[in-house]
Amino acid sequence: MPEIRLPNKWKPRAYQMPAWTYMERGGKHAELVWHRRSGKDEIALHTTACKAFERTAGYWHMLPEYAQARKAIWDAVSPHTGKKRIDEAFPHELRKSTRNQEMMIEFLNGSTWQVVGSDNFNSLVGATPAGIVYSEWALANPSARIYLRPIVAENNGWQMFITTPRGRNHAHRTLSTALKTPGAFGQVLDATQTGVFSAQQLEEEKQAYIDDFGDDFGLAKFEQEYMCSFDAANLGAILSRAITELERKGRIGPHIAYDPDGAGIEISSDIGHSDSSTWWFWQPTVGGYPIIDYDGGFGLDAEQWCDRLAEKIRDGGYKLKKIWLPHDARAKTFAAKYSAVEIFSKYFGAGKIGIVPVSKKADRINAARVMVKRVAFSDKCDRGLDGLRAWGFKWDEERKIFSSEPDHNWASHDGDGFSYGCQVMRLNMPPEQEKEDLFAVKGRFGRIITLPLDELWAETHKRTERY
Repeated sequence: MPEIRLPNKWKPRAYQMPAWTYMERGGKHAELVWHRRSGKDEIALHTTACKAFERTAGYWHMLPEYAQARKAIWDAVSPHTGKKRIDEAFPHELRKSTRNQEMMIEFLNGSTWQVVGSDNFNSLVGATPAGIVYSEWALANPSARIYLRPIVAENNGWQMFITTPRGRNHAHRTLSTALKTPGAFGQVLDATQTGVFSAQQLEEEKQAYIDDFGDDFGLAKFEQEYMCSFDAANLGAILSRAITELERKGRIGPHIAYDPDGAGIEISSDIGHSDSSTWWFWQPTVGGYPIIDYDGGFGLDAEQWCDRLAEKIRDGGYKLKKIWLPHDARAKTFAAKYSAVEIFSKYFGAGKIGIVPVSKKADRINAARVMVKRVAFSDKCDRGLDGLRAWGFKWDEERKIFSSEPDHNWASHDGDGFSYGCQVMRLNMPPEQEKEDLFAVKGRFGRIITLPLDELWAETHKRTERY
């Protein structure tokens, strides 16, 4: 057998050397926010090849969606050599088997490498990877990292996050963490820093994006993918701009907290069994709705969610007013003898459970767009906010338009759960509140009530007489 040296017939480019050296010397956490066509997957594949022969273990290359993994990695061909990318990084001479159906390679030393999706990571329960590459991390399900991080840590393994930005979501947060954590590696390289493109080529690329997608979307895509801008507009996103505005106004952070003397909390949800479930905790106050907590997860049945929510309510010292379930909770959506409504009603009491009225998805989206201006978020909602920032319509490359309904991906659960809550908030908030000449007072049951000045005086007079 001929001698094969790893990395196989490949050398890092000059700008790739700091990241390559970091991983070569045993680095555990690398965040590479590099521009398009800078070789992010390339360096990750060759790093993994070396690691697989340094230590016998399992290794994953994770894409946001399993369906895209075959095209993007498994069958992808290098534009520089005309060869499959996996064949360049993992020569056939080093393989024991190649399982096309599973997109898995087993090497002669017993290590394995597999392409997976962040939308199906929970189906790989039992696997214990020692190294994971999160490709296109800004588009991936952040729950995958939360679930897998302790597994990698227990294995004394490593993680690489490679991406271009998509707004200030979880990818921005993990990059920020790496930049200030000793022993981690974080790097942002835009297309003006690597030498991959000339200034003229970049101008041509920008114009091509504008020609293909229009001025706003094209420029935003170029800023994200070539200039690595986290501030470029995330077009197609439903609430991303509004959340950025809330941040600017200081309406997101630890100062948004539960008021024990205020109204009871209400919880809106989007529920599933094998699918993800999400829960938003909000407290009616004068003038708006602080979102004081959040929870989300997958694979739990109705009884387990009841226990988990009850624990969260108890630990937070919250007074529960009502849990709002989506209208399809009347059906047996969990693998149980009873419907979700029946299970939650039995656990919390029928008076504590409400059903969100049936409505069109477009109406719920509109309710979310209206009510997001009247909310504030606790820092306990960070995971949910990642979902709301990513919740949006999908771009149709062939028709050059956005989808008519939001993309059904990991973020849609957070968006649906929040929009159900906004639908309830809006129904409970009289239209008069939007008039500037009205005074807002808190109703006895936490509902926001608005009264003109003369009615406010009359209401005060009646209460004085009564008490």
